Amino acid sequence: MIRPRAIARIVKPLPQSQWACASCLSRRYSQKKVEKSEPADHRKLGLQQELFITSVYSPGSPIFLPNGARIFNRLVEFLRKQYVHYGFQEVITPLIYKKSLWAKSGHLDNYADDMYGVSGSKKQPPDATSCRGEEEGDEVYGLKPMNCPGHCLIFKSKTHSYRDLPVRYADFSPLHRNEISGALSGLTRVRRFHQDDGHIFCRPSQVEEEISRTLDFVKAVYNVLQLGVSYRLALSTRPKDHYIGTAEEWDRAEDQLKRALDASGMEWSLNEGDGAFYGPKIDIVLTDSDGKEHQTATIQLDFQLPKRFELEYQAPAPEHEARGETTDDPALLSEHGPVRPVMIHRAVLGSVERLMALLIESYDGKWPFWLNPRQAIVLTVNTSKPVVDWAQEVRDVLVGIKTNAEDMPGAVLTNPTGLAVDMDTTARPLGSKIREARTRGYSQILVVGEEDVKNKHVSLGNKRVSPADMRDSMLGMVEKFL
Repeated sequence: MIRPRAIARIVKPLPQSQWACASCLSRRYSQKKVEKSEPADHRKLGLQQELFITSVYSPGSPIFLPNGARIFNRLVEFLRKQYVHYGFQEVITPLIYKKSLWAKSGHLDNYADDMYGVSGSKKQPPDATSCRGEEEGDEVYGLKPMNCPGHCLIFKSKTHSYRDLPVRYADFSPLHRNEISGALSGLTRVRRFHQDDGHIFCRPSQVEEEISRTLDFVKAVYNVLQLGVSYRLALSTRPKDHYIGTAEEWDRAEDQLKRALDASGMEWSLNEGDGAFYGPKIDIVLTDSDGKEHQTATIQLDFQLPKRFELEYQAPAPEHEARGETTDDPALLSEHGPVRPVMIHRAVLGSVERLMALLIESYDGKWPFWLNPRQAIVLTVNTSKPVVDWAQEVRDVLVGIKTNAEDMPGAVLTNPTGLAVDMDTTARPLGSKIREARTRGYSQILVVGEEDVKNKHVSLGNKRVSPADMRDSMLGMVEKFL
């Protein structure tokens, strides 16, 4: 049997004009089978778009390049702006804590295999720990896998009234978890990551409202990120082993989460036995381009850490308050006492690294303007000094170094715009520069030529605009979200 390629070598093709018209050829070509493209892979795209790299010297700890850092910082900045509306206060907490803290929180008994131990190189004298009144072995530290114990320390550092609650803390500190090497994958499974971590300390009567607000928070953010309703909700219940607290406390917490899920109006499923060791949780699950599911956002209800850290607030009718009940009885209301708050762990983005991986694949290089690490580029039509100098001034105005290149050439802004603007002044044909800029994913391609220098303008397609107007237009596109 002669293969098609062999036939092509043997039989000389006849001129096309003798056998088919242009429209027939066009129709024939359109009927050819289109090969299915491979699903987007954030690891390949990350290299192509110069977003991040990995290193054998620190497996599971991605290194963000300037473009990747821009996206990362935009996402964090976006969340910070939302915190104003949702009432979160940002805190900064230590990276390592003594082993005794992890014993107190329960992590040492239930999570030690997933933690990194840290010890100093200088040995203490044999009696040093006893002199300081510290427990034996306290010279051993643990890299934090979670922020919750630190936030408990903050809440405990001052006296709270029931009027103060809910208290909401947020934290972007890096976290470390000892994932097995075979599970590591790009940005989706890492050892060092950042979480938009938040903890809410609230009254028992406020639990369902706080969970509902958090579900609304997730929905609003995912709509902006163009993830829409492509996620699903799953309720993870008490693990079979390795949990703290009583079955009754777990049942009560799970019932509260179920009521909040039902009130949300969204469909949800049950994920039995997959809760955290300290409480049940609602997981928000997204699917990547390969069809693999990833947990991103999470809402976890916790009665245990407040008990272990002896957290409390003062309230009237404390027994009723602890059950989430109200009373009008003056005698009961005259009695004040300590009540244990309920702790809600929440993350909206989840791991910022993991969500970035899903966004890289979802956008496939076509980033929305506010997130694009390549928002604009200024191209020159030639390399003459006036053109290159004006192109530099245009960029300076766009990034906020100069407020107005026309009448304030030396003015410096105290608050740069934050716009990501590059330049290409190479001695190449303009068409080649434009094609490359489009391929690399720039949102705005600006051109500077001799006429633009004379008129103090910049060209955007067929439009001629001043650098200040261009800057304001670009800032308007960003400020919709930031």
